[in-house]
Amino acid sequence: MSTETSAQLFERANVVTPGGVNSPVRAFHSVGGTPRFMVKGAGAYLWDADGNRYVDLVSSWGPMILGHAHPQVVQAVREAAVNGLSFGTPTAVPMATPRRISHQLPMPGVSAVA
Repeated sequence: MSTETSAQLFERANVVTPGGVNSPVRAFHSVGGTPRFMVKGAGAYLWDADGNRYVDLVSSWGPMILGHAHPQVVQAVREAAVNGLSFGTPTAVPMATPRRISHQLPMPGVSAVA
């Protein structure tokens, strides 16, 4: 298994990013070695910059429960992106999920979102 490209990317990243990664959990200092630089995800798999395929057992710490690049998620993101992705202000869209949950799972003492 080659990891040469990931090693080169890690070396370059160390010049501009503390620890060479964008998260301390990916620094590999505690486990040794060189972090793999991922370039693609599809379903349950990730591919690194060297073309090695991995089973993604982390799933981005939860958000990827449908896997990477799930067609319905990709379509929903495309539809949402035409209106903008982040505003730094309240929006109505994030209320949809808690409203749906509160209607499907009534909890005594918890008011349903209108």
